[in-house]
Amino acid sequence: MEIDTAQIFQKFPNRRREDLIPILQSTQDIHGFLSEEIVNAVADYLEISANKIYGVATFYDNFRFGPVGRYHFRLCHGTACHVAGAATLLKELEKLLNVSDRETDKKGLFSLEVVNCVGACGLAPLIEINDQFYTNITLDKLKDLVGSIRDKENSTL
Repeated sequence: MEIDTAQIFQKFPNRRREDLIPILQSTQDIHGFLSEEIVNAVADYLEISANKIYGVATFYDNFRFGPVGRYHFRLCHGTACHVAGAATLLKELEKLLNVSDRETDKKGLFSLEVVNCVGACGLAPLIEINDQFYTNITLDKLKDLVGSIRDKENSTL
């Protein structure tokens, strides 16, 4: 993967360590995830080790180190969602999508990410798919949702 970090780095000319998270966010926004190549380029630019960058980036659950699928499922597993059945939904999602947390299927169609909380506890449990929220999810709603996505994809083939 060819990356062009020059435009991003121009926004942070002082090369301060405080710029690390905004630089990582900007590169992920453009490339979709933080590749080893990107991490190394940022390390060189800020003159800090790649290990330190990985340490920071893995602390926050919003950074990804691999590509996401065309349909990126984010399952909330905060307290309210957990109490409302998120663990059961996770097991079903893993079966339906044939992926585990932080994985993307071989076709690049589905990816799954379990997140701590999205701040919509009154609508628990909920799933976000490509920035669209689906609330008060039940197993039946989940099966219908995944089924409709599969139907849509199959009709375009």
